[in-house]
Amino acid sequence: MTPYSSKSGKKSGVTAYRSGTDFIAVQFNGKEVYTYTYRSAGRAAIETMKKLASAQIGLSTYIAQHNPAFEE
Repeated sequence: MTPYSSKSGKKSGVTAYRSGTDFIAVQFNGKEVYTYTYRSAGRAAIETMKKLASAQIGLSTYIAQHNPAFEE
């Protein structure tokens, strides 16, 4: 997984992520990993989350505000 360090200067609940063609896996607080997929959250949400993760800003806030569904 790629380490996530928010560039906003605020401490993020996200500590790492891994993205693929149709998914993003997000690790929170170095523990639980949630996998969000096109099927569970929709293409637009996944692509937004991948962009935020790559930019290292806003991913945790996006997830908190939009509550995308994850794979179980």
